[in-house]
Amino acid sequence: MIGRKLNVKVADGMQVPRYAHDGDAGLDLRITETVTLEPMQRCIVGCGLSIEIPSGCVGLLFPRSGLASKQGITLAHSVGVIDSGYRGEVCAPLINLSYETVTIEAGTRVCQLVVMPYVPCELVPVEELSGTERGTDGFGSTGVV
Repeated sequence: MIGRKLNVKVADGMQVPRYAHDGDAGLDLRITETVTLEPMQRCIVGCGLSIEIPSGCVGLLFPRSGLASKQGITLAHSVGVIDSGYRGEVCAPLINLSYETVTIEAGTRVCQLVVMPYVPCELVPVEELSGTERGTDGFGSTGVV
């Protein structure tokens, strides 16, 4: 595998995360404690590691699709952003979108971390933006079919 190095500090009893398969974009992250969530309840739970995102990159936390589709457990913020300067523990803000109470055991893989480069932009104040075919048409402007 070719890529950048990602320094990882794991908490006692936790393992260094890994890619489930060659070619996977996301590293599976596990939670450090058992949590029980009532319907629509949220909580923040640690993943037992701190990381050093390389400069010029961002860490993105995504829900695990199986947990979300089968049990209704997803990330409360949809996608989390971890900046390269952050050195604290990676945490998962979980929410139960199901109608059932759900218990998630310590060690369960709840989200995945994707590290990718980003493009910083210089903000240039202007009076007008260039025109496009879409223009200012917003949500749903292209229809549903």
